Amino acid sequence: MLWLRFLVRRVGFYLAAAWVAITLNFLLPRLMPGDPADAIIAQMSRTQQLTPDQVRSIQQLFGAPDEPLWRQYLSYLGQLTRGDLGVSTAYYPTPVSEVIGSGIWWTLTLVGTTTVLAFLIGTALGVVAGARPGSIFDSVASPLSTFLGSLPFFWVALLSVLFFSSTLGWFPLGGGWDNDIPIGLSAEFVGSAVEHAVLPAGTILLSSVGGWLFGMRNMMITTAAEDYVLLGTAKGLSPRRVMFAYAARNAILPSVAGFATAIGFVVSGSLLAEIVYTYPGVGYLFYQSVASMDYPLMQALFLVVALSVLAANFVADSVYGWLDPRARETA
Repeated sequence: MLWLRFLVRRVGFYLAAAWVAITLNFLLPRLMPGDPADAIIAQMSRTQQLTPDQVRSIQQLFGAPDEPLWRQYLSYLGQLTRGDLGVSTAYYPTPVSEVIGSGIWWTLTLVGTTTVLAFLIGTALGVVAGARPGSIFDSVASPLSTFLGSLPFFWVALLSVLFFSSTLGWFPLGGGWDNDIPIGLSAEFVGSAVEHAVLPAGTILLSSVGGWLFGMRNMMITTAAEDYVLLGTAKGLSPRRVMFAYAARNAILPSVAGFATAIGFVVSGSLLAEIVYTYPGVGYLFYQSVASMDYPLMQALFLVVALSVLAANFVADSVYGWLDPRARETA
C-alpha cells in the first residue's frame, strides 16, 4: 500500500512537470523578439510556395498575431495530441516527426548502448576497487580513470579520427553507414553500421567509464565502514557475499539515480561525438537545426528531450523507492 501511494504521488508530480515543459515549449517562441512565425514563413517562401495549410500550421506552432493566446495554446495542444510537430524548414517538405524518427534510432543504438555499457563496466570496476582500497588494481584503475575522464571529449574524438581513420585507415572518417549500401537488415548494412559506430562508441566509453568507476569506488569505501557491513564480516559471511549483498547493494543507490538521468539524456544524443563523426543521430540534428535556423525542428527536439528526461527520472524515482524503503516513507 505504501509503495502504491508513493507511485501515485510520483505519477502526479511528473505529469505536472510534463505539462510545465509543454507549456514552456509553447511560450518560448512567443517570448522571442519579433514574430518567429513570420520569420519562418519568410525563410521557407524563399525556396518554395507555401500552401495556406502550411502557413496555418506554422502559426499554430509559433504564434498567429490575430488570435488570442489561449486559442493558440489549445490549437498547439491539439497538434501535439495528433503528433503534428510541424514541417522542417531545413528538410522541407519532410515533417519534423519523420526527421526526428530518422535520427533517434541511430542515437538510441549508439548512445544508449554505450551509456549502459559504461554504467555496467564502471560500476563493476568501482565495486572491485572500493572493496579493496589501496590494492594494485585500485592504485592503477582509479588514477587512470580520473585521467581519462579529464580529457576533453572533442580532443579524444579528433585524435581517434586522425590516428585510426586518416593515418591507419582502419575505420571510416564519419557517417553512420556506407551510402552505397541500401538501409535494411542485411548483413552488409549491419556490418557497415557497426564499422562506422566503433570509433564514436569507443570514444564515449573511454570518456564516461571513469566517472562511474570513481563514484562507485568512493561509495563502496564509505559503505564498507558501516556497522551492518562490519556485522556481516563478524558473522563469518564470505567476503564475496559481504561485498555484493551488503556493501554494493547500498552503495549503488546514488549510481542508479545518476544512471537514470544519463538514460534520459540519451535521446538528446552525444552532441560532440555525433558532430565530430558526422553520425546521423539526434545530436547531429540539433547541430544542423541551429546552423540552418530550423525553428520547428529545434522546438520539437527540445520537447522530445524534456519529456524523455522526465520519463527517465520517473523510472529512477520508482526504482529508488523500491530499493530504499526510506524514500517511500518520506515521499
